[in-house]
This record gives sequence, C-alpha cells and structure tokens, in this order.
Amino acid sequence: MMNPRRKGQGADVTRDGDDPTRALRAWYETSPGTRFHEAEVQVIDEALANLFGYHLLQVGSPSCRDLLSATRIRHVIRMARTPDRTGENQMAGLYGLPEMIPILSDSIDVVLLPHTLDLSDDAHSVLREVDRVLIPEGHVVILGFNPWSLWGVRQLLRGRRRRERDGIHARSCVRIQDWLALLGIETCGIRHFYFRPPLARDGGGNRLAVCERLGERFFPKLGSAYLLVAKKRVTTLTPIKPRWRQSKPILAEGVTVKGAGRMGRQADSFERNDF
Repeated sequence: MMNPRRKGQGADVTRDGDDPTRALRAWYETSPGTRFHEAEVQVIDEALANLFGYHLLQVGSPSCRDLLSATRIRHVIRMARTPDRTGENQMAGLYGLPEMIPILSDSIDVVLLPHTLDLSDDAHSVLREVDRVLIPEGHVVILGFNPWSLWGVRQLLRGRRRRERDGIHARSCVRIQDWLALLGIETCGIRHFYFRPPLARDGGGNRLAVCERLGERFFPKLGSAYLLVAKKRVTTLTPIKPRWRQSKPILAEGVTVKGAGRMGRQADSFERNDF
C-alpha cells in the first residue's frame, strides 16, 4: 500500500521543530485539555463503531492518547509528520505530510483526520489526498475546532501573531462541507460538542455540565468542536449504444424537396433515437 515517494519529499518530513502539533499536545496535557479529549473520544467512538472495512488510516496525532479503541477495522495505520524522536509520536507507524500521503490510491476504507485540517496551511490539498486514497464509498471522519464558538472567539482575540505561532487554523464545518462537495464527497452527518466555556482551570465539573445540556438543546451549532462524517461517492457511467430505426416519412406522397442531395435522402430514411 505504500506509494513510492518522490525525490526530496522525505527531507521536509524529518526535520526537527516542523511539527505544528507541539502546542496543541501541550494543551492536551492540561486539565481542560484532558476533559476535552474525553469528549472527543466519546464522539469518535460512536462514529467509528458504525464504519467497517479492511484498512483505517489516521492522519495526524494531536494527542498522545489512543483515538481508535472503538474501531472494528483490524488493520490500522497511524501517520505522523515526524519520526519518534521525542516520544510524542510513539504510536505512529508511518511518517509523511498530510498534503502528500504516502499511500496508494483507492486503498483505504476509512480516514480519520483529528484536527489535521486545523493544523494545516493547505487544508484543501489534504482533502484532495484523502479523496485520492479513499476507496469508492469509503468514509472520512473529520474532527475540527469550531471558530464560531466561545473557544473560537477566544482564539480570535489572542491576535494573529499568537495564532500563527500556535499553528491553529480553525475552519468552519460549512467551509469543509463545500470543499468536500467539490471533490464529490457527500457529508453524512455533523455533530457539534463540548459547550463549556474556555476556562484556564476546568473546575466545577457539575456546574459546567449544565452548559453541555443547555448547549446541546438551545445552541447546537456553537460547540467548541465538531465531528463530520462523509462518504466518497463515485458515479459509474454505463455506455449506451445508439439504436437506429427507420423513420416515418414527413412528406406527403409525391412531394419532393428541391435540392435534396444524398444527405437529405439519408435523413429521410433513418434518424438516430437518442435516449
């Protein structure tokens, strides 16, 4: 299933310090990050439990924890940007850029993108690669931050320089849906989750749990993150041979058309039935 890499492609993958997920991994180790990860695992488990196939590819690893415990697919491939030099990508078995996935075309049943688009400067190229490696009727599961949430507004207020340093490019699920539609990938479902406010210390678990219930009921699209499941649709064209039949005469008996040549007589004799 490996795709031969082009010359020079591997050089950009193995450089130290190029992994934009470091700041996000550090946040996952905090108390709010741990709670957020627990919510992510729950929605991912529910989505993967209904997806089947032979091969599952996870592109990117924003946290050091397992996200695939609920999958029923036996062959799992975890891909990271850089080799395991600091212990952060210890579960990864494949290294490469999300914009150039080293996998053969039409070979993966399910692709999981855990904040991969949020951490990419060229999310559209990542989706094109996903479309290439997915088999027809294969699924892609996208986990992303919602820019139109309290967490998204907080990130916006931090300033452009801070966002560029963190490497987070939150994109709305509406934009992701549009990009998927251009590739012929149909959205099957979207779920917004985690409605808690962006607190530095995630205390008062019972009080904050009320935010979850209120958000799911009254503000379902304002969750801090979303999970999108889509399916690659492929339309098969079946060639239909043209059927020819003898046409009925359109001129009265004895009437001729002056100047009708060979092509005119042929047109009077036969016509193509296109349907």
